[in-house]
Amino acid sequence: MTAQKAEKEKAAKRKRVVITVFIVLVFVCLLAIAAYFIKELIVSKYFFCKRSVKFIPIDQACDGTDDCAGGEDEITCLSSFMVNTTFPVRLTSARQVLQVYSPGSGWRSVCGEGWTQQHTETACKQLGYTYEATIGQLCDCLSGHFPTRVTLNTVCDESKFCLNSSVCTSGSVVSLSCSDCGEVGSQDRIVGGTDAFIEDWPWQVSLQQGGQHVCGGALVSPRWVVTAAHCFSSSKKELSRWRVVSGTTYIATLGGSYVDRIILNGNYDPAQNDYDIALMRLSSPINVGVSHKPVCLPPKAFGLPAESTMVVTGWGYLEENGKVSPSLQKASIPLIDRAKCSSPTVYGSAVTQRMICAGYMAGRVDACQGDSGGPLVHLNSSRWYLVGVVSWGVGCARERSPGVYCNVEEMLNWIHTIIEKTHTAYK
Repeated sequence: MTAQKAEKEKAAKRKRVVITVFIVLVFVCLLAIAAYFIKELIVSKYFFCKRSVKFIPIDQACDGTDDCAGGEDEITCLSSFMVNTTFPVRLTSARQVLQVYSPGSGWRSVCGEGWTQQHTETACKQLGYTYEATIGQLCDCLSGHFPTRVTLNTVCDESKFCLNSSVCTSGSVVSLSCSDCGEVGSQDRIVGGTDAFIEDWPWQVSLQQGGQHVCGGALVSPRWVVTAAHCFSSSKKELSRWRVVSGTTYIATLGGSYVDRIILNGNYDPAQNDYDIALMRLSSPINVGVSHKPVCLPPKAFGLPAESTMVVTGWGYLEENGKVSPSLQKASIPLIDRAKCSSPTVYGSAVTQRMICAGYMAGRVDACQGDSGGPLVHLNSSRWYLVGVVSWGVGCARERSPGVYCNVEEMLNWIHTIIEKTHTAYK
């Protein structure tokens, strides 16, 4: 009996220890959750001045007045930049032919002669990509289309591969694949759409403030998100307010990536919705995986004809003046001929060269509020390309009022220049 009693006491003691450990763990978890929400509440209401060790109301940040020592509250704000120079490297056509630019001779394709994997990685890095770069050499030499002593700061090492003449003896030009962007496994609510899964659209992100979905966006590299400039009103300038939530089918309000740069196109015209594009840089890069993967930027001269199939995704309203969808939605819509979209009976002169239209003239399927900034993509050669950014429209899914998107191809020079300059200045 004594042995049985001792065994029972040991079992009871183990049970008390397990219960105690469980209670402690629950308490620690509750403290962590409470600390998170308290921190988020403080961040949503106040800006912390690190140098002067004080809090100021969040509305005093980014108001043009230095309220913190050294103007700290005016530094961490969104900015805008115009780009008046030509970014000297680009990929053109669906075959991703590498071209370089010089003021004297314009754009020329690069001969494959002497090109190495190191050159591939350097060129791709300048284009903003860093993942699994590969090279293909196309037998597509055109007389006079090759660089003669091109002087690119980071791509071209003249002693290794730049030509001293216009002759391309290898008979091949360089074709680059700079990442595994836009590749997914198997393959519409947006108005008239259907449920979607993030694994099929892993570049889709939610831009949030205070745990509330504000806009969509698209990863174009592990650290950069393309979205719409109109998502950032005068009350949304302070960077610490923003979180970028990625890798989830259902809208999540916890976690998300912090943001250290928000850059609007300097030509953005809110009255005309022209140049409606912005870039967000994440404080640290996402880990590329099944549910987190960049979409490909389109090559120059993509040349998509009207009626090409596009897909728009997002968590926006399921109907005009409705509510945000808790689950990611997708919709397949056709590209609309520019002449038709800019006709007097549709949008007329409101459609600029920086815009494209997609959808149905009869309505039925369309992006809506909450989808702003999200991606319009097209599948080509097993890769998805970012063709447009959700920008504006009259209502949602109305007849003769299709969706209007920022034309990403027209913005490539700005995107590449900003990513490179920001990388150089803010490493």
